[in-house]
Amino acid sequence: MNTNRDLNYRLYVQKTDGFTRTPFRSEFERYMVIQSGDVERVKSSFAAIRSNFQEGKGTLSDNPVRNLMYHFVVAVALISRVCVEGGLGHDVAYTLSDIYIQRADKCTECEQILDIFEEMRIDFAERMRDLKKDKVISIHVRKCIDYIYEHLHEDLSIKVLAEYVGLNQTYLSKLFQKETGRTIKEFVTHAKVTTAENLLKYSEFSYLDISLALGFSSQSAFISVFKKINGITPKKYREEHYMNKIT
Repeated sequence: MNTNRDLNYRLYVQKTDGFTRTPFRSEFERYMVIQSGDVERVKSSFAAIRSNFQEGKGTLSDNPVRNLMYHFVVAVALISRVCVEGGLGHDVAYTLSDIYIQRADKCTECEQILDIFEEMRIDFAERMRDLKKDKVISIHVRKCIDYIYEHLHEDLSIKVLAEYVGLNQTYLSKLFQKETGRTIKEFVTHAKVTTAENLLKYSEFSYLDISLALGFSSQSAFISVFKKINGITPKKYREEHYMNKIT
């Protein structure tokens, strides 16, 4: 389909109406502020543009709510990717993006979408701010941590991690312990137990399913490690913390 005719017509109408699109650099700078973790600036910048949010933005739908929704989807997709570039785990960023899009999809008024728009931007900025606090951790160790959380069910030996980040095993082992205060083995164990805690709280997966999903050699091994760290069995933990309704 040839779009040149439609394109030329739209450009003519925009010029006639005096429409000026927001410069890419200006728009991208807002995303970089989010990546920087400057929460207060994110709040103030959105407050400044909220009342005339559509200014400088194209019309994606004649329906105002749907039009704003489309702009929201574009923005959250870009923000999530900019934050991944800044060090946020890609699974976290993309899942967060999915959550906000699903929430916005239920909105029936523009003001509701703008509320979620603001909340989304602040949420990503806060996560980036917290990530910056951990910047004492080198990029290699940060990559290891992201890899660990994304591959808890797989082999997470020092050999695998060293190959992944491109460092000598001995050097990575010393660097990791220096910056996290734990050996890689200890960190992996705590990551698995922390994840298990969430599964016990918010899901009905069996102890066997959880142990297999997190790469434990057996259910008894999972129970033993969990009890060693928390002082109670997974069964007791679930009885005390299980939430049958996630709010």
